[in-house]
Amino acid sequence: MNAVKWNSGTRIVAGVSAAALLMLVGCDVPGVYRPPRPATGGPYTFYVSPDGDDGNDGLSPEKPWRTLDHADGARFRPGDRLRLKGGERFAGSITLEGNEAGAPSQPVVIESYGTGRATIAPRGTSGITVRDTAGVEIRNLSLVGDAESLRKGVGIAFRNGLPNGRRLDHVRITDVEARGFQNGISVGAEKGAAAGYGDVRISAVSVHHNLEGGLVFYGPRFEAERPAYAHTGIRVDRVEAYSNTGDPRSEGRNTGSGIVLGSVRDARVMRSVAHDNGARSAAGAQEGPEGIWVYDSTGVVLENNRSYRNRTGSRVDGGGFGLDNNVSSSVVQYNLAYGNDGPGFLVYSGQSTGAHKDNVLRFNMSWDDARKLPEYGGIVAYGSRMSDLDIYHNTVVMRTEGLASAETTGSRPPALRLRDGMRGVRVHNNIFATDGGPLVDAQSPYAPGAIRLQGNVYHGEGGWALKWGDRSFTTLSGWRGASLQETLAGEPTGSGADPCLPALAVPLTGGIDVGNLVPRCASGVPVGAGPPSWGIDLGPVDYFGHAVRPTLTAGAVQEGTASGT
Repeated sequence: MNAVKWNSGTRIVAGVSAAALLMLVGCDVPGVYRPPRPATGGPYTFYVSPDGDDGNDGLSPEKPWRTLDHADGARFRPGDRLRLKGGERFAGSITLEGNEAGAPSQPVVIESYGTGRATIAPRGTSGITVRDTAGVEIRNLSLVGDAESLRKGVGIAFRNGLPNGRRLDHVRITDVEARGFQNGISVGAEKGAAAGYGDVRISAVSVHHNLEGGLVFYGPRFEAERPAYAHTGIRVDRVEAYSNTGDPRSEGRNTGSGIVLGSVRDARVMRSVAHDNGARSAAGAQEGPEGIWVYDSTGVVLENNRSYRNRTGSRVDGGGFGLDNNVSSSVVQYNLAYGNDGPGFLVYSGQSTGAHKDNVLRFNMSWDDARKLPEYGGIVAYGSRMSDLDIYHNTVVMRTEGLASAETTGSRPPALRLRDGMRGVRVHNNIFATDGGPLVDAQSPYAPGAIRLQGNVYHGEGGWALKWGDRSFTTLSGWRGASLQETLAGEPTGSGADPCLPALAVPLTGGIDVGNLVPRCASGVPVGAGPPSWGIDLGPVDYFGHAVRPTLTAGAVQEGTASGT
């Protein structure tokens, strides 16, 4: 069975291949109406307006086509533009197939014209589908799904199903809204395809009130023996993903995340926001949603993002940021997480492939995370054969105010939780602060050769508590002597000093002032102890983007850099 374009959607032609049909008729399929193109020249710009006529040539705002179904019947060549009248609503959808577009230097553009955004409103399907081709730009549009689209449609779907492993280059999605679909935007390599898309730019996009996810990249199953990644050269900038609820009927997989990157290499997510996702994800699911997370990928940077009030319907996940299975050589920096059901920052490997390695978590802030699930914490790291993880210059504040688990069971989430399965983990120059809950909770009494903590500040407001394996400690010196942590060449490191963080007293309300996570000690003395960098590449700036100085202090903000925050 082969699908060919039909003026009202997709028609299935049985028993005859698309190639054979084209040979029979030259260019077109009998029974499929295609708006005529001019005999010569091009590329062309086609217009669609509710006050147009499908009998027009569509080549000017004065003679536009009337319906989206009619426009969908056109075959778009490199350089063509399809322009929909701004402020108007168009029922139907657009599909670009493998014999359309395809030239990165001459992209096909789908956009609005006039005043405001045009709205594409599909009937039980996806809004825009691009299949087995690229060289496409989509901008200044709204895509709004109906009840059926919420279950099985995508606002904008890019699909590469080519079996020859050819990656398709040049995708641009800008100034777009997608809501009311299974996923707002998804970019995928289909089953049997070895490659997906390259040179992808997604910016100034809002994906919200979708069922399973906001923005999603996916690819073939990861093989640690032959690591390969479907997509490369990904840039996601200024994307807001919110109120993507999750599917309460989907217990076999996670749903309800904001931004998900799977099977990508050389990717960057920046200046984006994920919030209030996952509230209706399945109660019995073994995997839950996260605000922004990555899996089966390498060379990913998450920076200058915020992820807050993300939820989970089950007892797993529901956090702010995550590096999940098989992530390597990636950096999470300058991000803020707060008020999430699960961890602020999760680094996790549930697969014993050895492919989760060489990752960095630095200059981030977590404030009152793990609100529903105290078995997590502000920063959480664990997993099978996970190695070479650096956690440094982060600020974590955890309080029990308004935390139901603290009142009913006495369970309090720690600022840092370390579980088994890791080696080569270095935790340096962070600020961990709680209002009496555990500062650190380690599943095992790690020796410094496996996990090393040095130069961190541990402040317990109203009580100092730390769990190390099956032992509990109430002083830094007692823990240091028993564990040999927080030492360097036999000398003590680390500090129990009060970092003077307003966040320990200021309520976490609907808004947030990150200045409350900046040390405000009247003495102005830097907080921290020990050598400045511990032999680690610090990167150029701190949380606020100010240059890192030779003399460092603990935490995400360096002394004197909080002005103008």
